[in-house]
Amino acid sequence: MAKLVFKLPDIGEGVVEGEVVQWHVSVGDSVSEDTPIVDMMTDKATVTIPSPAEGVVTSISGNAGDMVAVGSMLVEFETEADSGTVADSAPVSESDAANEPEPMPAQVAGPTPAPAPVPAPTPVPPPVVATTKTVNRKALASPAVRKRAFEAGVELDAVSGSGPAGRVRHADLDAFIAARGTTSGAAPTAFSTNRTGITEVKVVGLRRKIAEQMVKSKSSIPHFSFFEEVDVSELEELRQVLNASKHDSQPKLSYLPFIMLALAKIMPEHPECNAHYHEEAGVVHRHAAVHIGVATQTERGLYVPVIKHTEAMDSWQAASELLRVSQAARDGSASLEDLTGSTFTITSLGRDGGLGATPIINHPEVAILGVHKAREMPVVRNGQIVVRRIMNLSSSFDHRVVDGADGASLVQHLKGMLEYPARIFM
Repeated sequence: MAKLVFKLPDIGEGVVEGEVVQWHVSVGDSVSEDTPIVDMMTDKATVTIPSPAEGVVTSISGNAGDMVAVGSMLVEFETEADSGTVADSAPVSESDAANEPEPMPAQVAGPTPAPAPVPAPTPVPPPVVATTKTVNRKALASPAVRKRAFEAGVELDAVSGSGPAGRVRHADLDAFIAARGTTSGAAPTAFSTNRTGITEVKVVGLRRKIAEQMVKSKSSIPHFSFFEEVDVSELEELRQVLNASKHDSQPKLSYLPFIMLALAKIMPEHPECNAHYHEEAGVVHRHAAVHIGVATQTERGLYVPVIKHTEAMDSWQAASELLRVSQAARDGSASLEDLTGSTFTITSLGRDGGLGATPIINHPEVAILGVHKAREMPVVRNGQIVVRRIMNLSSSFDHRVVDGADGASLVQHLKGMLEYPARIFM
């Protein structure tokens, strides 16, 4: 047997070091050539580095969260080949993005990291897992899965996850519950003892990027927020008619494409809100193009995929592009182009929309819009109490460059477009 030292290769132009996000192998594991061995994050992307040869891992350098310099020893193998050192010869594939969009505020600020939002995100192909050992750690799962597990009295650490990095998905929880004969709607079981102990979770990789982006956005941008409710009854009727008559090749329309088109139409009258503020240079870049970032929650964290040139789209095109980039963010196939360049961000809280929020701006943008769940409510119209479909909007603006009156004016203009949706297309 011979010793092979594998050094961290050059993983991008100008990159001098990378952060260890996750090891896919442990000392003593046998690996084949091209087996994924570690995920490394730079300030440009996260990449999965494959093994350069077949052999047994005898040493690894760095734990999750540690920085490793390019050219430093990364992994040492015992191989059948001649001993030596390998660096720069192993191809690197892009993996989890360095940002997100996000919440982004409110849940955003994402790469993008998304205000919802997290800026300057990076592409992420489907994660590859090829390990021969299991490492004990707190189960990874989305908040929705954790809630279901608690309601069913299931300890997630006991559930085998099939998602990236062993993340527990709804299907995994369903299978576990079915195997033990418990329904997901069962009442929480009483614990026989008080819960004790503390689980330490290192903030690394995408979660660290999101954290850094949130601090940067919140600490450097003086936010002011504005709330409004919108009667979307006519818009709902239009949406239903269009969905009923759409072609099979056309996507189902949600409210977001209409909101995107309305924003694109009115932005020329509110240029101060479709802008980037570069504080170090002391300049604001007001953009003619409307590139809308939409904070998207994924199993890897918050991303902010971008719909470019919304001003040139119709409702079907906007819906198709929204579906494409959001799905790409979720399945890890989004390109860097898909995840960067937004000039204004929307964060939609969906079914968990609530009544209001204070979304965090996606730096260096100067405004963000939070969209809440539409609901039937009694309202007064022409002196009569009637039931209408009402949607709440929450917005935040950078008070350094957007005055309160200007931010309120944008939201009121948008309200008028959504309440009388024919205006969007006129």
